[in-house]
Amino acid sequence: MAHDASQKVFQGRKVALGVCGGIAAYKAAEVLRGLQKAGCAVRVAMTARACEFVQPLTFRALSGEHVIVDDYAPDNPDPIAHITFSQTVELLIVAPATANILGKFANGIADDFLTSTYLASTAPVLVAPAMNTSMWEHPATQRNVERLKADGVVFVEPDDGEMACGTIGPGRLSEPERIVTAALGILQTTNSDVVQDLAGEKLLITVGATREPLDPVRFLSNNSSGRMGFAIAEAARKRGAEVSIIAGSTTAETPEGVAITRAFSAAEMHAAVMQELPTATIFIGAAAVADYRPAQSAPQKIKKTGTEHTLKLERTQDILADVAALNRDDLLVIGFAAETENVLANAREKLARKNLDAIVANDVTREGVGFDSITNEVTVISRDGKAPIHVPLMPKTNVANIILDEVVRLRAAHETRANSTSHELRKKA
Repeated sequence: MAHDASQKVFQGRKVALGVCGGIAAYKAAEVLRGLQKAGCAVRVAMTARACEFVQPLTFRALSGEHVIVDDYAPDNPDPIAHITFSQTVELLIVAPATANILGKFANGIADDFLTSTYLASTAPVLVAPAMNTSMWEHPATQRNVERLKADGVVFVEPDDGEMACGTIGPGRLSEPERIVTAALGILQTTNSDVVQDLAGEKLLITVGATREPLDPVRFLSNNSSGRMGFAIAEAARKRGAEVSIIAGSTTAETPEGVAITRAFSAAEMHAAVMQELPTATIFIGAAAVADYRPAQSAPQKIKKTGTEHTLKLERTQDILADVAALNRDDLLVIGFAAETENVLANAREKLARKNLDAIVANDVTREGVGFDSITNEVTVISRDGKAPIHVPLMPKTNVANIILDEVVRLRAAHETRANSTSHELRKKA
């Protein structure tokens, strides 16, 4: 069911794939095929150097479309292709992207078809770099990357590994599956006719940071802005779910069309969740809830007295574990794991210990990931044994839809198991 919904979302979506000169150019064919399997219509543009690694005929055979290298070439059917090509697509992908093309994009240089297309395009842009490790780590390349990110370009960061030149380190083109996943996430967010695959679901989500008072002035808290949770809530509402938010302290803009209950301490949030939970069919614990609180909150402001003041802490109630412990067959329970080390191992342990249906893990020490950033990079791990889904760095609005895609898949799998069990019981009866 989730696969059919995805086909409807992406069927006929128009994507441009730019291919640059590098040994990884052959992997662009796998990106093309992955997009086509999702239902996208893909056109290809190549740089002149890319043609030295893969012939345009390869991409023409796969796409069924003329491959543009030079819009002034005699065989080009459209003399202003860099305008019509760029402004009729919904997403521009460049994979592999060389250091040269990143520099040109970042500085507004338009000296061939692909760079002209970039400047003329009004569509979102997704870039997957591939180059020698030293080139990737060079300050000039990193300046160009940061400039492009500031301009709104989404990156699928290169992987660590052995290069064709023998160098080992970051710079190898990311796996085509990751690039396709990132592309579909962007298309999902920009789709004006979103499939209502969460219609009938009632989503209850916690967002933001809790505050545990030390005294009337001070409190223990964290840097969560609520941005990720709000993005999920907004995306779920657009996909047909009835959404209720229980929010602690937040700085991100709140979404429209959803019910919001404020609960600032862990205890208040726990009580609010338990009150709303009976009518929910999906629970997502995206809030950064304090694990500990002061054992006693001072009635007056704690003064500087020249003597040491010892702070005694006690555990707060575990909202996520208590929700999962209800073991309701109709309720999907999704958690978050904001980690600083051993990210996947710690997330898997939390998934098993709390008996969750899935967990979303991220490394909050990485730049552009986690608290109060507009982007995120996560791995979604499910209890049913499906391979973890790695979501590369992209806007949280895109990440939200990829997380919800997994929620839709889990619901479909749950219904299939329930129907199978019911069928077996009828046979035995």
